Amino acid sequence: MGKPQLNDKDLLVKIVLGLKALRTQRKVTQEDFYNDTGIHISRIETGRVNITVSTLKAILNYYGVSLSAFFAMNEL
Repeated sequence: MGKPQLNDKDLLVKIVLGLKALRTQRKVTQEDFYNDTGIHISRIETGRVNITVSTLKAILNYYGVSLSAFFAMNEL
């Protein structure tokens, strides 16, 4: 049996808010995002799921933002 996944709620909230800000700044609807990527951004934006680094990278690639730039913009 593997170790349980860690969950830092404060960090997750900051990531969620940063992702939502990117999406709204770019005027992308949740439906359009899903149709373009196959990723259920609505589930992520509610903070109900602990997003993986791979998913975060895929989302940021969609917006043309690097992981380091995202973390710097959001002071993470």
